Order: sequence, then C-alpha cells, then structure tokens
Amino acid sequence: LQVDKEKQQVTVEGGIFLSDLNIELSKHGLALANLGAVSEVAAAGVIGTGTHNTGIKHGILSTQVVALTLLTASGEILECSESTNTDIFQAARLHLGCLGVVLTVTFQCVPQFHLHEVAFPSTLTEVLDHLEDHLKRSQYFRFLWFPHSENVSVIYQDPTNKAGPTGLHVWLWDYAVGYYLLEFLLWISTFVPRLVCWINRFFFWLLFSSRVENIDVSYKIFNYECRFKQHVQDWAIPIEKMKEALLELKAALENNPKLVAHYPVEVRFARGDEIWLSPCFQRDSCYMNIIMYRPYGKNVPRLNYWLTYEGIMKKHGGRPHWAKAHSCTRKDFEKMYPAFPKFCSVREKLDPTGVFLNAYLEKVFY
Repeated sequence: LQVDKEKQQVTVEGGIFLSDLNIELSKHGLALANLGAVSEVAAAGVIGTGTHNTGIKHGILSTQVVALTLLTASGEILECSESTNTDIFQAARLHLGCLGVVLTVTFQCVPQFHLHEVAFPSTLTEVLDHLEDHLKRSQYFRFLWFPHSENVSVIYQDPTNKAGPTGLHVWLWDYAVGYYLLEFLLWISTFVPRLVCWINRFFFWLLFSSRVENIDVSYKIFNYECRFKQHVQDWAIPIEKMKEALLELKAALENNPKLVAHYPVEVRFARGDEIWLSPCFQRDSCYMNIIMYRPYGKNVPRLNYWLTYEGIMKKHGGRPHWAKAHSCTRKDFEKMYPAFPKFCSVREKLDPTGVFLNAYLEKVFY
C-alpha cells in the first residue's frame, strides 16, 4: 500500500502473502531482516501466531512490525503503534486472531541482501560444548539433531556480497531422496518402528554428512522445503536451559526403546522482546522443534513422544509456539506469561461478546 524509502518501512494489507511481499520488496531494493521457513502465509497470520526463524540478534517476525490497523468487533478502526494505542499495539503484534481483523501491517525493512548458507556435519557434544562460538560465528545459526544418534547438521547463514553456487543440483538430490525415498521408508517404519533409528542415521549419511554451500537472495535462503505432511511441536525455552533440555530429550529416547522420533529436532534461537504473548517475552530464547512425519498422510503414533517432550519443555520454563500442537490451557499460560492478564483485559475490552473466539481460543482464555 505504501513504501517509505527513507525509513525503509512498508505498509501492506493484512492478507498479503509473504511470498508476494518478498518479490514486491525486492523491486524497491528492500527485504525483511528475517523470515520463517514458509512464505505462503499471510502477513497478519504470521504476526498473529508469533512465527519465528533463527538468529540471536533477531526477534520473532512480530518484532519487525512498527504499526498496524485493527478493525474491532464494534466496527471501529484503530491505528496502533508504539506511540498510539500502545497497549493494544503490544497485544496486537501477537494477536492470535482474537482482537479483531488486522487490516494493514507496517513492517520495518532493511536493504535487500544475499545470504551465504553453509551446512556441515558435526556432533551433538561438539555443538553443545561450543554453543557460544557458533552463536557468535553466524548471524542466523541453527542446527538439526538426528534423534537416536549423535549426528548434527550445523547451518550458518550470513549476509554476503559474493556470487556463488545456486544449489540446484543439491535441491534436486535433496528433493528426490529427501522427499520420495524418505516418505517411502518412513511408511515402511510404521509397521516396524525400530527402523526409524536406522532411517535417521541413513539419511544423515546420505544428505547431511558433507559440507554444502549456497548463495542466493535472502528470502530464498530463509525459505526451505518442509518435505511432506507432519505433526509438529515447537517450544521456546530460556537459552541457558537448551543444553540440559536437549540432553534430557536424548536420554528419554535412549531409555525408552519403544519411543521413536523422526529427524530432525531443529534448534533455533531468537532475541527477547516485550510483546505480551511472545514466547520470547523478556528473555533470549531457544526454540526446539520436533517432528513426526505422516508418510502418505498416514497418522503415526506420537502421543508418548509428545508428552515426554512437553514435560521437558515445561520443566525448563518453556512456552509453546502458538501455531503448533500443544496441550496447554489458560492455567498454563497464566504461569508462562507475566503479561497474560494484560492481554486478556485488552481482548475483553475489544471483543466483549467473543465474536473472534473459536474452540481453540476458548481453551486459551477460559
């Protein structure tokens, strides 16, 4: 809707897909400083669920929002920013869809940039022992741990002025093997669950055991293929609790042979913020994402793994990603979020009759 080149800010409709926004921004020599794995999502939804990526100097995507307009249940349109309707702004930057209809969003952008991505093999012990070094070495550092093994793939992504490999052959190989073969083998493992341990190790050797580099425009590096249908949990814990929590999860899998976990456990990092319902509220955080794939749409047993993981996350002060599976209720959120009562107060004021509530949100607020 509007581009302020001097401030490097853009105002967009709430319903614009980030995939379209990325292309439009590049025409103006701009980009978002950070993006999640998927861009086929709307701007208002991305901020409403607290979507994140990685980078300890970067917050969740909502931290890039400097203003928004909200259509409330009463039909009133509110302009919200740090200086106007401040409380509503801090609530609406992660709104869960329950405050009203987000009409426009103003993002703080940065000049367009390219990223140099390097992925290389390591071990869980090495990464945990040298976590600070990794965080300092790369602006957008994350790692993938392969359950039932010590195997880790470290991924560095950093701005660059270089031109470089496109990664096309890597993508084709990864897609053919990492999608079709993986889906078939995981389907076989639904009949013989103990195969999962070997599948995880086999795919690490096949796809992740050598160094791979890629350079491209930022949004193409941030976005990546999430393979096929999956069940996902993703909790944020204080960054200093990461090592202990991950080792506990590893031990739980080792001590219970019937508990199987698909690869990867993806570990990412985010800067603390002041957004009321942000999982990173007032603390630098580590997100630990677990997956159970659904080969050919088939449901796989996951309850024991889910509950084990949730128990560990809760023990270490975790907060669940709002867009992923979790079993938390209002009692949990009241303990997790110091500003939860403030959010509830704003919600009740803006939507006293519950126009924007649904079955999920009723569990959150009642």
